[in-house]
Amino acid sequence: MTATLDNLDALETEISAAINATTNEAALEELRVAELGKKGRVSLMMRELGKMSPEERQEAGPKLNGLKTRLADTITARKEVLETEALNAQLAAETQDLSLPPRPEPVGALHPVMQVFEEVAAIFGDMGFAVAEGPDIEDDFHNFTALNFPEGHPAREDHDTFFMTPDAEGQRKVLRTHTSPVQIRTMMSQKPPIRVIIPGRVYRKDWDATHTPMFHQVEGLVIDKTTHMGHLKQCLTDFLEAFFEVDNAETRFRPHFFPFTEPSAEMDVRCDRSGDSIKVGQGDSWLEILGSGMVHPNVLRNCGLDPDEYQGFAFGMGIDRLAMLKYGMPDLRPYFEADADWISNYGFKPWLLPTLTGGLS
Repeated sequence: MTATLDNLDALETEISAAINATTNEAALEELRVAELGKKGRVSLMMRELGKMSPEERQEAGPKLNGLKTRLADTITARKEVLETEALNAQLAAETQDLSLPPRPEPVGALHPVMQVFEEVAAIFGDMGFAVAEGPDIEDDFHNFTALNFPEGHPAREDHDTFFMTPDAEGQRKVLRTHTSPVQIRTMMSQKPPIRVIIPGRVYRKDWDATHTPMFHQVEGLVIDKTTHMGHLKQCLTDFLEAFFEVDNAETRFRPHFFPFTEPSAEMDVRCDRSGDSIKVGQGDSWLEILGSGMVHPNVLRNCGLDPDEYQGFAFGMGIDRLAMLKYGMPDLRPYFEADADWISNYGFKPWLLPTLTGGLS
């Protein structure tokens, strides 16, 4: 045993060199088991202590324990080095060079709905209309009562409209069913003459290829002392010609009923339905495009205006359907899905603002 103890320094040097030469954690673990495991060389030497005399054991024990401790520390230090090297290698492999030049093709696009909003605003802006806005959450007065909706009207029922939980006074706010409440707010806050368009989101309980529970609408309002139905029809005809970029948009009015206008009319435009797409300004078919009419005297009174002095017209149209008609999109539902391929196909360059002189689309 004395000869063995005399060789401990050489043994430590040999094992330490082997530990520092390992290149991965698996090899290091294999070496640890071979040297310090139950059947390892150092462990077998530790078992010989029981066969020694007390004097020999008193000398050999501290030396063997010290050797085992130092080798274990060397293994731990090497393991930390190997773990750090492995982590750095992984990070280097996963690193992305953020200084690379951007992809040459554009990665963002303006949604067709927003494009059509811009086009509509450009057309009516050229006619002298300002843009008005209002809240999406409305009260009963602005959304129904001021607009001449009678009690019991279907729009006031839960199956058609999104109502909020009643407040402490029992009043229920509503997700606006149209942008018409902004007409009320405008007439109550501004003195005629008034000429505004009102774009925005509206909400109704509907869901199919041509209806969604949240959709986009634009309404128009003109209030003065001389405006009549002829002005309304020509205004909308000029709009359709500019929007669909045709020289002649033949239109017609059909009598209809809306609580907030009298007389009321739906407007159709002549079109061609013979192919895969609808072509405005030609053909023998008719397409319903919007609702309109002269502002009802009761609505004027509710806003503090004298119907014997003031009159005007209002109209409303769905932006989503206008986009479908102009740009050939067959289904409304993808408008609200996070589909990068869809928006790259139907989207528009966001920095090209539409103008009547420079082109709309």
